[in-house]
Amino acid sequence: MSTHDYSRRDFLKSVGLGAAGLFVSGRVSGFQPQTGGIAPDNPNIIIIFADDLGYGDLGCFGHPTIHTPNLDRMAAEGVKLTQFYSASSVCTPSRAALLTGRLPIRSGMCSDRRRVLFPNSGGGLPPTEITIAQALKTRGYATACVGKWHLGHLPQYLPTRRGFDEYFGIPYSNDMKPCPLMDNEKVIEEPANQATLTKRYTGRAIRFIERNKNKPFFLYFAHTFPHIPLFASEKFKGKSLRGLYGDVVEELDWSVGQILSVLRKHSLAEKTLVLFTSDNGPWLVMKLRGGSAGLLRGGKGSTWEGGMREPCVAWWPGKIPAGTVGNGLSGTIDVFPTCLALAGVKAPSDRVIDGVDMLPVLLGTGKSQRNLMFYYRGTRLMAARKGPWKAHLITWAGYGDKPHKHDPPLLFHLEHDPSEKYDVAKRHPNVLADIMKEIEHHRGTLKPVKSQLEVPLPKNKT
Repeated sequence: MSTHDYSRRDFLKSVGLGAAGLFVSGRVSGFQPQTGGIAPDNPNIIIIFADDLGYGDLGCFGHPTIHTPNLDRMAAEGVKLTQFYSASSVCTPSRAALLTGRLPIRSGMCSDRRRVLFPNSGGGLPPTEITIAQALKTRGYATACVGKWHLGHLPQYLPTRRGFDEYFGIPYSNDMKPCPLMDNEKVIEEPANQATLTKRYTGRAIRFIERNKNKPFFLYFAHTFPHIPLFASEKFKGKSLRGLYGDVVEELDWSVGQILSVLRKHSLAEKTLVLFTSDNGPWLVMKLRGGSAGLLRGGKGSTWEGGMREPCVAWWPGKIPAGTVGNGLSGTIDVFPTCLALAGVKAPSDRVIDGVDMLPVLLGTGKSQRNLMFYYRGTRLMAARKGPWKAHLITWAGYGDKPHKHDPPLLFHLEHDPSEKYDVAKRHPNVLADIMKEIEHHRGTLKPVKSQLEVPLPKNKT
């Protein structure tokens, strides 16, 4: 059986549609829920997460023909982060890192054999991991996940078991079969009508915002697109100069505009942080069906910059200085501690949190607290960045290629050479030696963890 093909009957068995009720995880070891109710100044938080969007796919990041007026306005009214990274170059580990603030190698949400979860996978985000939603629930936040999940489709792994009050979306990538649309834990459509997904996701997100406008809320809005296969609604199909890919991105831009509009309508703009980014870079092997990394090298599946450096825009009128550009190092792994800081929640003390609070960067009050970035492909550490310097231990184009080990590592100065064209390792042996010390220290913080991506479905679920 192909990892992408899976019967409807098998899927329905695996998600256990007879499972009773919704459940939100309670206490987790090392995490002490806060007390004292809702702080009156707790801001709302919205994370909008695209799928396979490239660094060069937005107008505000330089695309010449894809029209993104809402994201461009969002950047003009907020901050554009130019050195913002995902924690992985593929879907599942990237999403795990965003929601937990931890590198996927710490949670078992990565593998060298299976790079993401599939419909015939039996694993998911471990219950010992703490999500942003679980943390914010302790401060009275209403929480919703809309869109693609891809952190486990069995009942115990669904968003409704991981701190989210509600879920509406598909449980994994849209090229995997079956492609069910779920409302909480119930399949309401299979296969999902993908041409209407962006529109329906947006409507569900707006209704969640309007229902919870008088209390703090957290919305994790993870779009299905522009992951292939590409679908756009009739309103957007055939309208972009960039073809179907452009149609899809322009509809995502419309969706962002709808979210910002409803916030303005209900006087929530000044109370809400909105952050837009992507899970990994563009799927270049899909050619015109994939996106662009702009001036960056490589794309999805690789640890070249194009695979993991993402477009990112943050918006919070009255808090984030308008029209600013943040050149400091930051990434999705920093979203977890940033959200906890905004809500006044103490970070868990029993585990390594790889993220750092990026509020100083967003608010323009200070420099980035991040100086290091580690680039993983599965469990392999491929590269490391310190300051402007990036050392590649292993390079891999991503698809249809083999790994190439480098001894000594390749070295690039990313602020001089963001396209990674000019290896300067011979001229800077001391820089390489310093980065190798950082790598040695980092490896000392790792503990062996069972891969969740290699767990088969239980026999009674097949």
